[in-house]
Amino acid sequence: MPEKEISKHNHPEDVTFHLHKEEMQVSKKWVDTADVKVYKKTYIEAKQITVPVTREELIIEKKIANPKGNTDAQMETIRIPLSEVRIEVSLHPTVLEEVDIFKKQFEELKRVNDTVKEEKLHIDTVGDIKVKVDD
Repeated sequence: MPEKEISKHNHPEDVTFHLHKEEMQVSKKWVDTADVKVYKKTYIEAKQITVPVTREELIIEKKIANPKGNTDAQMETIRIPLSEVRIEVSLHPTVLEEVDIFKKQFEELKRVNDTVKEEKLHIDTVGDIKVKVDD
């Protein structure tokens, strides 16, 4: 803003100066500071378990006697499977851990610093002039 000067050659009746002062005003806005993706990932692991298994067989043993008086008898074995235990694998999910995900707001105080300007009226005089200020 241009300054107004009053000299002895320019004597207006009334002069108005507008003095300004800066004041700090604070505004706030939401800003994204991070992008978060939360997901589950499945890992595959091969497991091996040794399980005893039982089976039942019908065993037929034939001994063929040697009619010639030979001491070596021949033996024949026949095995017929009757039943067996079959392994059935079933997978049951169990809860390993429970994870809660939520948002929470925290408030803190931050100090904001800035420089403000203020205009003041100054009077320069030339000569022996007495200035009287009325309050």
